[in-house]
Amino acid sequence: MAVVPEQQALTPSLRPLCSVCIANYNGESMLADCLDSVFRQSGDVALEVIVHDDASTDASLATLARYPEVIVLASRENVGFCIANNRMVERARGEYILLLNNDAALYPDALKTLLRAAARQTSQGILTLPQYDWQTGVLVDRGCLLDPFYNPVPNLDPQREDVAMVIGACLFLSRHLWINLGGFPEWMESIAEDMYLCCGARLRGAPIQVTSSSGYRHRQGASFSGDRDASELLQTTFRRRRLSERNKTAVMVVCTPSVLVGPLLALHILALSIEGLVMSILRKDKRIWLTIYASAMQSIFRHASELRDRRAALQMKRKVGLRTYFRVFVWIPQKLHLLRRHGIPLVR
Repeated sequence: MAVVPEQQALTPSLRPLCSVCIANYNGESMLADCLDSVFRQSGDVALEVIVHDDASTDASLATLARYPEVIVLASRENVGFCIANNRMVERARGEYILLLNNDAALYPDALKTLLRAAARQTSQGILTLPQYDWQTGVLVDRGCLLDPFYNPVPNLDPQREDVAMVIGACLFLSRHLWINLGGFPEWMESIAEDMYLCCGARLRGAPIQVTSSSGYRHRQGASFSGDRDASELLQTTFRRRRLSERNKTAVMVVCTPSVLVGPLLALHILALSIEGLVMSILRKDKRIWLTIYASAMQSIFRHASELRDRRAALQMKRKVGLRTYFRVFVWIPQKLHLLRRHGIPLVR
């Protein structure tokens, strides 16, 4: 593993209760806000902070040098979000792990709230906090539900505690559960690795929940290109969209229980094909079809045998029935809602 020797924490002998893991790539302008929010936590929580710098080309390492209490894993090559987080958790000593984006900042009572919620869980699960937009302070989600094609649907219901998934920008769980789930699949690179982890946990009967209080602020899309502009137009990149479609499809194939997976996958491939062709025609750009949709579907078929093996291994450990698994799904496709609200997305 090509990682530069790390900067050591000030109190390495003190075993932390929580390890905060922050994946960073060119986050120089955001790191201070993120780290300061962690070190200003109330409740006197014993913690360690680990940052994996993914071969940044900006002055991120110089910024991190101003925080000698942070353990820095400086990679000599860019390895992506999944590998970065797996490396940090492998290094972590805390009983609990909080994965936190470099473009996010915790409310002062966030860790205390998460630890209290974890103590109330009857079995170890995955937790998150309500997410608020960085600029406006508007609630973005309280975790997410999923639609039939595994697109995240923001949960805004203050009465709903159980959700389908939480996003990796703020994902809290015990280190023991992380190890049992195998961490993030490194082949996914980025996008939907959080969905994969949460769906795998739910298949084993682990709760996926959001706290009723506290929260975190998030510069949505700042760490990996993709958001809305001032006109509310959805925009993304070719790479992000390709990974999104490929990885969500892979989660569907591996995690969907019972015989439903076949018909659901066929319907999904048909919907993706129509979507890709329509977007290519309307945007007058054949790269949309070739680079995103055709590439994503070819990848799924090319790795069909590997995905079947992963599915067999995961489904063998399933402890919940079909009804319980789909209890946190909604049946109206989220992309229809986004199309009505924002129009055809812009791909850069």
